[in-house]
Amino acid sequence: MKDSSYSDAQHLAERVRDTMFATDKAAHALGMAVSAISPGHASVTMMVREDMLNGFGTCQGGLIATLADMAFAYACNSYNEMTVASGFDIDLLGPGRAGDQLTASARVVSQGSRMGVYDIDVTNQSGERIAVFRGRSYRMKGRQVVPT
Repeated sequence: MKDSSYSDAQHLAERVRDTMFATDKAAHALGMAVSAISPGHASVTMMVREDMLNGFGTCQGGLIATLADMAFAYACNSYNEMTVASGFDIDLLGPGRAGDQLTASARVVSQGSRMGVYDIDVTNQSGERIAVFRGRSYRMKGRQVVPT
């Protein structure tokens, strides 16, 4: 059984997700959904549509990076301290194809008082790794996403 501090932190992460997603125009435009959230972790899904394909018939790499960045944003803000990206790197390992359900799963590697590092794996519906992304974050101390 999980203790009440975990339950409180989980509830707060869910409130942050709901608040952010309500006005997340990019996520809505791209058909993204936050499929899981917990402190320091988030998963975001996106179905690859025909209008997301490049000239070779595969998902534009920038959209895969956007999916990973979205999971990164939700994971690092899940603690309810406004956090922004300070940089990221991505390696594209395989193609996303029309009809693929891509999932970006983010997890905290290190979180200090201001700087954080998060790793994100992007996989397709078969569990094949499409990309790996490492994000670096910066916390805006004293600024909450939702009031507590």
